[in-house]
Amino acid sequence: MIGFDLDMTLIDSRPGIGAVYEALSAETGVHVDTALVTSRLGPPLPVELANWFPADQVPAMVDRYRALYPALAVTPTIALPGALDALRAVHALGGSTVVVTSKFAPNAQLHVEHLGLPVDDIVGNVYAAGKGPALAERGAVVYVGDHTADIAAARAGGAVAVAVASGPFDADALRAGGADVVLESLTEFPDWLKASRG
Repeated sequence: MIGFDLDMTLIDSRPGIGAVYEALSAETGVHVDTALVTSRLGPPLPVELANWFPADQVPAMVDRYRALYPALAVTPTIALPGALDALRAVHALGGSTVVVTSKFAPNAQLHVEHLGLPVDDIVGNVYAAGKGPALAERGAVVYVGDHTADIAAARAGGAVAVAVASGPFDADALRAGGADVVLESLTEFPDWLKASRG
């Protein structure tokens, strides 16, 4: 079993997420800097929303964001280069794949289905070391992500931390964050996977 993060690892969801925040901003009259939000994807939705809305409003904004998401965020989102081949490479070696993400699981499922990503399982609503139990329970030997929090996830799950420099952290920052392997993009993953299997 090999685990993958979703946003900015398998998919570029920035246009879609930006569209949802713009709609939320228009509805509420609260300014949200969508460029800033989409530059730092990774932390759970309530954490980001707390930067823009009072704490007592955050639960309602989470619900509204998730309600707006299917209509606004799925279609603009694209698979990142190498995503499909990375997943296929796991299956070609007889393995299985799981997406473990902080995203609301039903919305993650919409992305996977829309883009035709060959994912065997999805776990949502977990972040950083909180992803560890899902990885460990499934016997994941590798976890691939773009964020330093994904390195913490791999560590917590007892998996090799493979980091891709497709998100908010460059290769040097990912190395400094403790990644076992750093790839510039998922296009490098199939070769790395074959080599790692000896």
